[in-house]
Amino acid sequence: MKMNLPFPAELLELLACPACEHRPPLRWQEGALVCDECHRAYPIRDGIPVLLVEEATQAEPSPPSEGGEQ
Repeated sequence: MKMNLPFPAELLELLACPACEHRPPLRWQEGALVCDECHRAYPIRDGIPVLLVEEATQAEPSPPSEGGEQ
């Protein structure tokens, strides 16, 4: 599945959540970068990720992936 990112996909591999420094990197979801650990969603403005904790909103936790946990 191809993602329509407003910035190079390689950038996602380098980014970590500035609030909790969670790795693996942030994931792209509905126009924002989301941390699965602390559930913050960082906005994208003019193609630039705004990785400021005070700009983040709370994201809904993602559902478990199919066939993941056993």
